[in-house]
Amino acid sequence: MKRLLPFSATAALLIVWFLAAHRQVSGLFPDPLQVLNGLLELLRRGLLAKYVVASLFRVTWGYSLAVVTAIPLGLLLGWYKRGERALNPLLQLLRPISPLAWIPISILWFGVGDVAAIFLIFLASFLPLTAAAMNAVRNVPPTLLRAGRNFGLSNPRLLVDVILPAALPQLIVALRISLGVAWLVVVAAEMIAVNSGLGFLIVDARNAGNRYDLVVAGMVMIGLIGLVLDLGMQQLEKMKALKWGYGS
Repeated sequence: MKRLLPFSATAALLIVWFLAAHRQVSGLFPDPLQVLNGLLELLRRGLLAKYVVASLFRVTWGYSLAVVTAIPLGLLLGWYKRGERALNPLLQLLRPISPLAWIPISILWFGVGDVAAIFLIFLASFLPLTAAAMNAVRNVPPTLLRAGRNFGLSNPRLLVDVILPAALPQLIVALRISLGVAWLVVVAAEMIAVNSGLGFLIVDARNAGNRYDLVVAGMVMIGLIGLVLDLGMQQLEKMKALKWGYGS
């Protein structure tokens, strides 16, 4: 019974969904079987794999660029106080702005295509990751820093050998959260800035004769892929690197 418990809410949702779909007046909203048939249709036509790959391609590039730039920058700003005082006000000014507000500007700069969507994903991930890395450095226990200095470590070695391992747990949590945000942003960006991907699928299916079975099929795929990405980040949290960051 314990093994079945995690699936009970999903089963209840499917039952409620099926009953609600068959009691509606308009008849437009699909039931679970119609959505499954829509997924199979997309699979047969080769569109499902095409759109999933397009979305993952944009997320991979935008998110990876954010990780390799934001975390080193955040660690440096957290360590060198003058840099933090100089750049932190600008970061805090930009951070509350929704990435979706940048859609018109991204289209103006990069046109309609992959680059515009990748830029939005980069922006959505870069700012919170930078702030998280800065906060992670601030939260490093002073005793670790003193111990590193007692061993004669230079500032660069102290940053790599002491601060980075100690900040790693917070960084992994930030990576997990920002990946979820990046996945949300790519779907929204694809509804406007590109002509492929799961976000585009939803808009295109709605416009192509109210194919709401494909609309919901796209929503289901977005949820499933988001779940898989989050599970992958949870596994990263359990790796030995995380234990190393705690100093165990």
